[in-house]
Order: sequence, then structure tokens, then C-alpha cells
Amino acid sequence: MKLIVGLGNPGEKYAQTRHNVGWLVLNELARRGGAAWRKDKDADVADVRLGPAPGQKVLLVRPTTFMNTSGKAVAPLMAFYKLEGDDLLVLQDDLDSPFGLLKIRHGGRHGGQNGVRDIIRLLGHEAFARVKVGISRPPAGWDPADWVLSKWREGEAATLAELVRLGADAATVWATQGLSDAQGQFNSTDLRPAPEPVHTAPHDENRSEA
Repeated sequence: MKLIVGLGNPGEKYAQTRHNVGWLVLNELARRGGAAWRKDKDADVADVRLGPAPGQKVLLVRPTTFMNTSGKAVAPLMAFYKLEGDDLLVLQDDLDSPFGLLKIRHGGRHGGQNGVRDIIRLLGHEAFARVKVGISRPPAGWDPADWVLSKWREGEAATLAELVRLGADAATVWATQGLSDAQGQFNSTDLRPAPEPVHTAPHDENRSEA
């Protein structure tokens, strides 16, 4: 069995904020798997099968603690099901990546993401996979704490929907084919618009210098 955790804050107030993009990806996985959520002590959980039939058995986990104490939900489930770090995937927002960029990593430090920080603290190691959805650094004058709790802008909707779809695809490949295949197919996916080409005036060889 695999365990996939979507990070976010509980409650309608936070549902469409940047910090909850992990929940959005997890909810897409739940939709695809026809999940029936049930209450655990500190999380909503659902058993699904991902990938071609019969599918890989996966436990989807939405911590119902707030972000900073996400490990409180994850660590007991890992212990109860006797899972190792390689069985865990965390879906998270990434403040240090631009919006439109998707990364898949295994291990490494938390990078200031407090949900990941708490999971590392309570598991006692960093050896688990993450799907990191870029939300960009805040504009000038914004406190990062306010930025991550801000709502998506209307103009970001199409890119966000595609990131959620691709994040769910990446999680499915991770669960069914492994980390290497997921990285090969989805790591560093970049949905940002291509930069406009720089046009220079044509050089006129017959023009005299002023």
C-alpha cells in the first residue's frame, strides 16, 4: 500500500488559497478513484486504487490539523500501516518555484514549507517523495505568510487546473510505476508562457553612419 498526503488547511475559508494546492491535487485523485472519505483522528482518509485494473491500493490523506501540525496526522498512519519512507508521497505548494512549474523530488529539506517540516520532525527523516507545485514568491510588499493564504486570481484558473491534473497524473505514476518514472514524465513540467522573442531592427548595410 502507498500513502499520498495532500497538504493544506481545513475549512472553506482556505479551500481556494495557494497553500491548499496539495489538497486540490489530492481531491482530483479522490475524484478519479471514486473515494469515500472517512474520518480518522486527525485526517480525512480514503482507500482508492490508482492506475490500470486492478490498480495500486493507495490511502489518500487530508490532514485536518492546520498546516503547521500536518505530521500529527501522517506519522501515526505510517506507523499503523507499517509503511516506509518510499511508500509516502506528499503533495505540497512550493513558494520557491514559479507558478506553473511542477517538481518531483525524493528527500531533501523542507524548504520552509511548515507542513513538510512537521512531517519530517515526527517521522524523524526526510526520505519520502514530494510533488511540489510552484506558487511563486509574493509580489513586492507582500508578507509570504499573507501570500500563501491569498486566493488564486481569475487569470490563473486555467494554469491551476492543468497543474492539478498533471500533479494527479504524476502521483498516479509514482504509485503505480515508481518515483523514477514519475520524475521522467513530469519533473520540471513548466506551464509558464514562453518569453516573447526579442526583435531587433534589420541592419542596413547601405545606411551611412550619422
